[in-house]
Amino acid sequence: MAATHTFTARTAAAAATEISARRRVLRKVLWVFQILIATFLIVASALPKFVGQVDAVTTFELIGWGQWFRYLTGVVELAGGIGLLVPRLAGAAATGLIGLMAGAALTQILVLEPAWALLPVGFAAVFALVAWDRREQTRGLIRSLVR
Repeated sequence: MAATHTFTARTAAAAATEISARRRVLRKVLWVFQILIATFLIVASALPKFVGQVDAVTTFELIGWGQWFRYLTGVVELAGGIGLLVPRLAGAAATGLIGLMAGAALTQILVLEPAWALLPVGFAAVFALVAWDRREQTRGLIRSLVR
């Protein structure tokens, strides 16, 4: 009986170590995606909206909500991109960006170019993984804000 207990304890310890190692690998992979997408959001998406790049202005004219919406979208993208780079904020930023990507996908499908809806859908999938991985930190952030 003692031998079985020892074997089970060692097996459980090995399984826990393996799970921990997998979690570290997942977190590193997610960080790579977070950094790449954050860079995209800040440099290639928000910045053109702020400087009034012709494509951005034209796109928001097509959407029909006015240029104020271009600035608002740029602010949300910039804040989300920065949030993805801050470990304590990454989960909350990813959660908020899922909503932005849902709106972007719907806008692509209904107003602009339906094929381009795949990009925000892909980003939203990565954000969902980040939000899930960072859920404990997000809960801690919410608790600290509620106090």
